[in-house]
Amino acid sequence: MTRNGLFLSALMFLSISIMGFAQDMKPEAGKLYNEGNALLKDGNVTGAIAKYDAALQIEKDYRTYYQKGVAQKKADKLEDAKVSFEECIKLNPGYEGALNALGGVYFSMGNYTAAIDNFEKVLKSNANNSIKTKVKKNISLAYAKLGNESLAGGNSQKGIEFLKKAVENDNYDAAYLSLAKVYSELGKYDESIEAAQNALKYRSKITKGGPYYYIGISYKGKGDVAKAKDNFKLASADPTYKKTADYELGLLK
Repeated sequence: MTRNGLFLSALMFLSISIMGFAQDMKPEAGKLYNEGNALLKDGNVTGAIAKYDAALQIEKDYRTYYQKGVAQKKADKLEDAKVSFEECIKLNPGYEGALNALGGVYFSMGNYTAAIDNFEKVLKSNANNSIKTKVKKNISLAYAKLGNESLAGGNSQKGIEFLKKAVENDNYDAAYLSLAKVYSELGKYDESIEAAQNALKYRSKITKGGPYYYIGISYKGKGDVAKAKDNFKLASADPTYKKTADYELGLLK
């Protein structure tokens, strides 16, 4: 699963758990709700939304709004999904599934601050530790997005602040790598080496070349040519970093 898929997976973590539990709804609303769930499970998103709309005409139930939001998210109707999850939360303010799902919608919209706000509400809820661990991964990913946006905009201080929050919530390898890069550029070589070593320690999706490259850059900056060469050689084994690592090795001959 890709890292972006992590938050999508967590976004869906409660959608299955409430399917089929409509006994306490009005009979006709419950019937339509269950029919919508069956259609959603079969991939008929449009049909599912129509069933949920019909159920809501009979009874405003938080579960129906939630499932409708899930279906709309699947259809990439983000604004509509946002409204549905908001309606769900109005009816059940403490429902962590909708809080998390709304955070996922904001994430997909690129509003990472709003996403974090909603994810953090889940952490303050009565959700179990397993759910909270998944949500912290979502928070980490959102902070990493904010960090990289800040770095791209030339704000290194803010970028570092966000990236540090990312790794505080989850040991996200790509966030550590971004920290290694910016620290090396700022001449903070010990911090860069530490971040790169953590990127290797918690490596999940990134390749090894990046951390080794920035360790090499940092040792070069510290004047330790032997360690710089050793790490550039390791980075050179990664096709993504081979050209830049070989260039640095050429400079150290």
